[in-house]
Amino acid sequence: MSASEAIRSKNYVEVNYDDKIPNNVDLGSDRQLQRALESWRPDYLEWWKEAGPDGFQDADVYLRTAVGVDPSGWAVFDHVKMPEYRWGILLAPQEEGRRIPFGRHKGEPAWQEVPGEYRSVLRRLIVVQGDTEPASVEQQRYLGQTAPSLYDMRNLFQVNVEEGRHLWAMVYLLVKYFGRDGREEAKGLLERRSADKNNPRILGAFNERTPDWLSFFMFTYFTDRDGKMQLAALAQSGFDPLSRSCRFMLTEEAHHLFVGETGVGRTIEATVKAMNAAGITDPYDAEAIRALGVIDLPTLQRKANFHMSVTRDLFGSEVSSNGAELYSSGLKGRYEETRIDDDHVLADATYPVMTVRDGEIVTDELPALSAINSRLLDDYIKDCQGGIDRWNKVVANAGIDFRFVQPHKGFNRKIGEFAGHSITPEGDLISAEEFEARRDEWLCNEADHEFINSLMKPCYEPGKYASWIAPPRAGINSKPGDFEYVKIYDNDAAAGE
Repeated sequence: MSASEAIRSKNYVEVNYDDKIPNNVDLGSDRQLQRALESWRPDYLEWWKEAGPDGFQDADVYLRTAVGVDPSGWAVFDHVKMPEYRWGILLAPQEEGRRIPFGRHKGEPAWQEVPGEYRSVLRRLIVVQGDTEPASVEQQRYLGQTAPSLYDMRNLFQVNVEEGRHLWAMVYLLVKYFGRDGREEAKGLLERRSADKNNPRILGAFNERTPDWLSFFMFTYFTDRDGKMQLAALAQSGFDPLSRSCRFMLTEEAHHLFVGETGVGRTIEATVKAMNAAGITDPYDAEAIRALGVIDLPTLQRKANFHMSVTRDLFGSEVSSNGAELYSSGLKGRYEETRIDDDHVLADATYPVMTVRDGEIVTDELPALSAINSRLLDDYIKDCQGGIDRWNKVVANAGIDFRFVQPHKGFNRKIGEFAGHSITPEGDLISAEEFEARRDEWLCNEADHEFINSLMKPCYEPGKYASWIAPPRAGINSKPGDFEYVKIYDNDAAAGE
């Protein structure tokens, strides 16, 4: 069934695809809001063409489009040119009688309008979340030109268009609920650029380069997982439109994490298979392993160390009065808030927070309210482990003696309790001088980056994959292995021009 047929079927009547902006929020009933969003749309498309995927704007990409919010049948697949993708505004269904689940307003009816006393901080929350969405698209702009397969290229572009839709979700909230200020903020979201010296993105990790596909896979596994945690916390918000926006965004975010986990996993699979075929048993014999056209496991660990540590900084200071106030005010909850067995007010509760004192790493019991960020970071670290365990199974099944591990929480941190301290991945406090002398043990150096970049050669033949990555277990939407996920026969980038 095509997207157009699905859009018109009874299962999807809640989503209006007849409007210029697809939506399930009855946009046509608010002409002022509709005009404001329609006037923002050309600027968005201009941003997409200027900062979105380079060289593939005319390619036909096998994309999924959200046409409903029912998890049993919310999307359809079809070949679409990315600038023609139907970006829209989709909110999860409203829960009748929903009440604020935490904070000083616990038990009160969820807010359908912005509470005046929280207007400024709520707007900032939405802006920061919204700013991350176009930033990742900008970071990944050139990756299509070195895609290891059409399957992977399609996954990249799917992530890109969905990050674009998540931007639309936040812009809708800004324009609908924050008047002129919201319209100005929406404009600013298109004016900032990742890593721009004069007008960068708000959060540091979104100004880092994504120069290669291994970085992309690490980003989508580790950094997009921060997005999952933040969206899950915002999905608990007492401001119901934000909660509903984030609940549906989480449905799409799951694919981004899948791309990251399986991308790294397939990279590991290609490495261990090549090692076994060549009779190499020592995972640290980097020269021999790299000669096989694959990425050695210690380099993958060093790459993961960087992405984990940079992403952990996105959670902010572990001890934060701002985090406490966001929770107490009912604006941002904890991960899986409603499953936590406590009073959801935390006036007298404590939480263990790791810190550095007198040259040692110690754990203090601090007020749980001020440690909200620390708890979310701990939940993130736990959530990361599942994929790492699955990666280790690939290595173990190949009979190779190597395990991927998460570095200590304080490793390579620039923000929070460990900022200004030099801590090894094992959790030892050392001098700044020793850390610099041993940096290449733990983080990729220039030679590592040069080797990784040397492997980044495009592989555009349907069903074929670059040497450094294994094929997936199954195709997208059950498509066969040689399916043409991206039709680029007329594309200049595919011709190498």
